[in-house]
Amino acid sequence: MELKMYYEKDAPIEPLKGRKVAVIGYGSQGHAHSLNLRDSGINVAVAELEGTDNYKLAKEHGFSPGSIKSACEDASLVIVTLPDEIAAKIYQDEISSSLKAGQALGFCHGFNIHFKYIVPPDDINVVMIAPKGPGHLLRSEFEKGGGIPCLVAVQRDATGDAKSIALAWANGIGGARAGVIETTFKEETETDLFGEQCVLCGGLTSLIKAGFETLVEAGYQPEIAYFECMHEVKLIVDLMYQGGMSYMRYSISNTAEYGDLTRGPRIINEQTKAEMKKILAEITSGEFAKEWMQEYKTGLKKFNQLYEKDHNCQLEQVGKKLRKMMKWIETKEV
Repeated sequence: MELKMYYEKDAPIEPLKGRKVAVIGYGSQGHAHSLNLRDSGINVAVAELEGTDNYKLAKEHGFSPGSIKSACEDASLVIVTLPDEIAAKIYQDEISSSLKAGQALGFCHGFNIHFKYIVPPDDINVVMIAPKGPGHLLRSEFEKGGGIPCLVAVQRDATGDAKSIALAWANGIGGARAGVIETTFKEETETDLFGEQCVLCGGLTSLIKAGFETLVEAGYQPEIAYFECMHEVKLIVDLMYQGGMSYMRYSISNTAEYGDLTRGPRIINEQTKAEMKKILAEITSGEFAKEWMQEYKTGLKKFNQLYEKDHNCQLEQVGKKLRKMMKWIETKEV
């Protein structure tokens, strides 16, 4: 797929000017999209459940949150920012009956559309703007006059202007200031799930735990193992975030770089890559999506068991103690 990148000049906001945009949910992404669009001169209606913390936050931010039906009424664009596991039910129960022909239904992640847990009618535009960062960063960069890169995709163009609506949305939240890359719902969904499971979350946490446990089992102090295998991860990641692997290797010692280049491939090897391919196959086949949705529907027993096991492990307990020593860290204990 040829790379297509859009900036502000390619993504005029006019298709949304003078029109109403509904944002369903006022969580991490929902609050950022609502505030940024409003600051860009767009009329935003927020739908949120009365009495919840997010409802109260929306009111504090000057919105008058209401029902999904009232938010969707006369909206040109309806943005769904709900968690994957509950979006389909809320769509079936409330959103679908509130949609009218010619409206655009927008998503920040392609999960429910790609795996067909949500199937909008043929006369509805289906688009996606996926910011490559959490909601708080989307908001803070916008307030600084910048933005974070976004992905844009069109699943269905029922009216002939779905892409221009999506790009106007990207402009309104600040994404077009940084750049918007064209993709598909399939590509965004499958690569996002793969990255989370194999590298960013699953891969990283498992690597950290294995390193910590190896040192502790060999008789080293847990506190020292924590610093070497958990605390210093941020130092390395920050260097790669700024300038890739080359800048990280430029910044560390020659000893560390030689160990990186010679020992790293012994840890992440062909066997690891083969398992990654299996995980990717589970994602692309829809097997993971079915497993996750079934886990949610049956009460999250496995999810909660695994979470509690890690939440109470030695690595986490040692970390809570050591983080109190580091006053410069804004600790977020849960």
